[in-house]
Amino acid sequence: MSTIEKIWFTRCPVPTASGLAYNLGWLHEEFGEVGVLQDAGPELAEHHFDHRLLGLFREGGNVPALAARSEGARTRLIGLTWIEEWQSILVRPDSGITGAQGLRGARIALPRWAETRARSFPRAMALHGIKGALSTAGLTFDDVTFVEVDQPKSEVGRDGAGRAWSWPGIRELAGGEVDAVYVKGARSAEQAREVDAVVAVDLDAHPDLRTRVNNGTPRPITVHEDLLADHPDLVVNFLTQTLRAADWAGGNLEAVRGFLEAETRSGARGVATAYRGDFHKSLHPDLSPERLGLLRVQKDFLLLHGFLAADVDIDSWVAHEPLAAARERLAWQSGELPDGLSVPSQGGGGRGPGAAPELDGAAL
Repeated sequence: MSTIEKIWFTRCPVPTASGLAYNLGWLHEEFGEVGVLQDAGPELAEHHFDHRLLGLFREGGNVPALAARSEGARTRLIGLTWIEEWQSILVRPDSGITGAQGLRGARIALPRWAETRARSFPRAMALHGIKGALSTAGLTFDDVTFVEVDQPKSEVGRDGAGRAWSWPGIRELAGGEVDAVYVKGARSAEQAREVDAVVAVDLDAHPDLRTRVNNGTPRPITVHEDLLADHPDLVVNFLTQTLRAADWAGGNLEAVRGFLEAETRSGARGVATAYRGDFHKSLHPDLSPERLGLLRVQKDFLLLHGFLAADVDIDSWVAHEPLAAARERLAWQSGELPDGLSVPSQGGGGRGPGAAPELDGAAL
């Protein structure tokens, strides 16, 4: 049986229930000291992409997760979230482009390939985002011209004037080298204002979810398969705290926005622009047929365009039992579990604070 020396958590600068659970201190309460991968130095931070760290819980973009799985990473999919993140096509205000149809003949920014498939996620994001926008007007890639642009060397690079350029293609848009760029999230919303860019296509406004399937839609929660096999209780406890945080978020919008300002390194205006409506009420992970179907759409797109080393069998990757057990455990803790249902305590790991009592006949 594998030994877990430390629980690690990797997070992206986006709204996630696991990120809220961490910021609220609930993961620390559950597991003791929790390591944050991005704060641990480059050697450990690389595991965000390869997922070769046994005690790691990863809630992040699906491009690195799928790429790692396609290259043999021994991971399991334990949850999917879907958060609208201001996926947009930006143009200059004098471009004359006011909708998807206007993209015909446009020069569109496309980040260059990185050193690995997993690190090429900005290219994958832009390509699928552009596809989604074009599809709303009956257009295809043949109707536009792609202009390759550099990826930032780090999460937030700076130009000679000291302005932050964290999204590839923004600088080229401002300089007139491209006519349009795909963006998403709070930081890009701020950058759009910095360069006076305007939204030509708001992908979040389209009723068909498939038009905005991308790196974070849906966003997977993954663990090492040995962690799940040998310490399933730890996985259930993590998901319980994640669901608990999602419940909390539904009634604490301003606090959620405060956490997001720090997570995204953006101001209140950028966060309010990127995360609209009742996003804070829909942070719960699930493994519904709909979300798994949307993940398959993304997987097929990535495979077609060279972002995966091999096909990924979603059905064999997903593990439904931990999330189901976490839902029952949280219901038990809140006193909402229907009579006759029992919550399992899994062997192989610490039970953690607030775990349900061990009941005969229950198994994961």
